[in-house]
Amino acid sequence: MNTMKTWWQTLAVALLLSAFSAHAADAGLGPAELVDKVAKNILQDLDSNRAAYRKDPKKIRELVDRSMLPYFDTNYAAQLVLGKYWRTASEAQRKRFIDGFLSSMLQNYGEALLDFTPDRMKILPFQGKADGETATVKSEVRRDNGSRVPVNYSLRKTPEGWKAYDVTIEGISYVKSFKTDFGSEIQQKGLDALIERLEKQAQSGVVTKPSASGAGAS
Repeated sequence: MNTMKTWWQTLAVALLLSAFSAHAADAGLGPAELVDKVAKNILQDLDSNRAAYRKDPKKIRELVDRSMLPYFDTNYAAQLVLGKYWRTASEAQRKRFIDGFLSSMLQNYGEALLDFTPDRMKILPFQGKADGETATVKSEVRRDNGSRVPVNYSLRKTPEGWKAYDVTIEGISYVKSFKTDFGSEIQQKGLDALIERLEKQAQSGVVTKPSASGAGAS
């Protein structure tokens, strides 16, 4: 398993964790307990239904669509990714960017999640403050060769409960990675051009990964 594949697998799981966290039965759970509980539920479901998902990949795509889009902290993540360009974007541009960005990323999730097994993930003891407004939950993901990849989930407390907005894999934040790539593209071509590219990617199913994500490393 190379770093790029691991990056997309763990990002997919992280976003699903944030999605399901809004439905956690025990709202009193701390961020680490919540991530651990939800991770086990999701990965057990994937493990139990892997054959069905492989037979009909549309089912796992429907799962991601249904679970992630309504509950992931999309606005906050989008603000971080666009940075200064968010402030000058119109409401229509913001909505199109969020829809295009998330939809284009979803193209990768089916394949990534199908290869992710419960034994690959380990939630580490939480060392932050559960009563704070933000939290970082650390975990490790095991590669095929047995080496461990550090994966940190950034969460913040919202009126609906804890939600994740970023995942950092081997020190590389997906928010910062996309912010760097998108910022360069916006400078060269403009925000509308970026939005149109994301929308086309979502339709075609061919997605460009962020160059800063460590692609090609093993």
